[in-house]
Amino acid sequence: MKRTIASIAIAMLLTALAAAPARAQIDPVRRDLVEVGYDQPLQGHAPIGAYVFYYASRPQFGDADHALRVAVSPVYLDGEWEVRDALGKNTDLGIGISGGGLADDYSEISGGRWLRDQSFSGQDGGIDLSLYHLFNPGQRLPVNGILSGGFRYVAFERTGRNPPSFEVPNDQPIAHVRAGLRAGGVEPVLAPALAAELSVWYDAQVRFDPGTYGFAGDRDVQKTVQKFFARALFDYTLPNLHHRLSLSVMGGASVHPDRLSAFRIGGVLPLEAEFPLLLPGYYEGELSARNFILFGGDYAIPIDPGEHWQLGVGAASARIDYTPGLAQPHAWNTGMSASLGYVPSTKAWKAFLVYGHGFDAIRHDRRGADSVTLLMELDLERLGYFRSDTKS
Repeated sequence: MKRTIASIAIAMLLTALAAAPARAQIDPVRRDLVEVGYDQPLQGHAPIGAYVFYYASRPQFGDADHALRVAVSPVYLDGEWEVRDALGKNTDLGIGISGGGLADDYSEISGGRWLRDQSFSGQDGGIDLSLYHLFNPGQRLPVNGILSGGFRYVAFERTGRNPPSFEVPNDQPIAHVRAGLRAGGVEPVLAPALAAELSVWYDAQVRFDPGTYGFAGDRDVQKTVQKFFARALFDYTLPNLHHRLSLSVMGGASVHPDRLSAFRIGGVLPLEAEFPLLLPGYYEGELSARNFILFGGDYAIPIDPGEHWQLGVGAASARIDYTPGLAQPHAWNTGMSASLGYVPSTKAWKAFLVYGHGFDAIRHDRRGADSVTLLMELDLERLGYFRSDTKS
């Protein structure tokens, strides 16, 4: 029993430490943040849903012509160095590196059951080159074009729960290209007070060692996968009432999808990825989709005279075309949430406790599931650990 508890604790720690946000456009604001998120399902057994990472942004790194963004945990690093106007006015060049352990872990979840004997771990490392072009300099709502390409290598490993008859995928060299058009944007912080974004994206991956894996090769790794994604998002805080409204709609489609490249929907960890697909009450990444549309909304109000405590309610619903082999009986999945948050007057940190209920989540052949999520953000500059009057 003690050995089992210790194994669970180690797995939770390693999973949390591995998490870091996906690559994104260079942040124009100086930041030093520590982000923490942990999701605990109240029914069933699920992969650990958690992240712990330090996020740093230096819009002037060394001088005004360079910038740096880094997200780091003890076992993973994701960073990008930017050269402004490298390819002409308003066209910046970014050079990014990423890599570490547990970043490409795959969890097989089918019908609300986590199939640990069919799940496996993965590590990766890679480099990217990106171009960012600002189409309307000086305007309040920026419109940026993004083009990036790169190469990464993913090494998959068996776990102690994989039976001898189960084969993991071949280690995978992957080339990828990404193009996007983004109007507006969202700050990489917990519960931003104001944000607006309309963006469309295309992503293509070429695997150099495709093939089969699983039990007697019963599942595929496709050679080429193409994905399309769009998001419209609006966050607004009423200036007098300080009520916060958040609305979003997202959609995605794929060509030649496989389980490793599928859209994963579920959970309420908002900083787990550049475009998190949140659905309260479900496991993190519980639903595997080749195509989807996801609607979400949240409304929060202060409940004390000092406006430190906030009470929020939210809901989300997704229509899903499931990844082949992971289909569920209903196309629509819906969840709701209730949250309690606290932000001190200094705004040096914030914390939220979120309860989620998944109306259509399958648990033990019944529908309905619950979860509790803890979210925290520490602003190290406001806490006095860094000086904000320096340029690097």
